[in-house]
Parts: sequence; C-alpha cells; structure tokens
Amino acid sequence: MGADGRGLNGGVRQRSRTRICSVEYTKRVETVFEIIAEPNRRAILSLLVSSQQSVGEIGRQLRMPQPSVSKHLRVLREAGFVESTVDAQRRLYRLKPEPLQEVGALERHLNHMDQSTPTTR
Repeated sequence: MGADGRGLNGGVRQRSRTRICSVEYTKRVETVFEIIAEPNRRAILSLLVSSQQSVGEIGRQLRMPQPSVSKHLRVLREAGFVESTVDAQRRLYRLKPEPLQEVGALERHLNHMDQSTPTTR
C-alpha cells in the first residue's frame, strides 16, 4: 500500500483471500487440499462413497499393497475424512461426508469470489 493509502497497482485495491479468512483457517484448508490431492487417497475416498470397506478390500480393488492402503487411511482418518469401526477381526472404514462438504462449500465460495471480483490489467 502506498503512503496515500492507495494500492500500489495503480490505485485499485485487490482482494486478498488471507484477509477474508483467518490465517489458521487458510493453512488448514491448504492442508486438506494437499491431502485430497494425492491420487491414491482420492481413489480410496471414491471407493468409500458407496460403502464401508476393510483395508484388504480397498487394497484388492485398487491393486495396492496393504501397508500403502493403511498409510493413506491413517492420513485420511487423522484429517477427519474417514472413520473406522471394528467388525470381528477387521476394521471397516467409511467416509465422513462433513469435511468434503466443507471443502466443496469453500470451493464454491472461492469460485463465486473469482467471478464477482473485477480483474485489473
């Protein structure tokens, strides 16, 4: 910002997404996007949309070794995307829709902001 209070880009102020959301929230969202950007994790989430599944079932369907599936499920569970229940001797994982709904709402909000913000050149 210049000394006169006007923006340095010819007097037109541009919106900053960090001013609209808290820094902590922005960092959390960035982490969420990093987590779901990984293709194997997206594939696991896609499988869990239709039904809960065990690590072995997920591994067979995705042709992925069990340790890799477990690693990705741990990341997804710690981020709040999935939860597990114990059924006899196996652990079943299911999708928790709330975090994905939050991501979708944020994405729609940011798209709306981009469309309603005039661009300067």
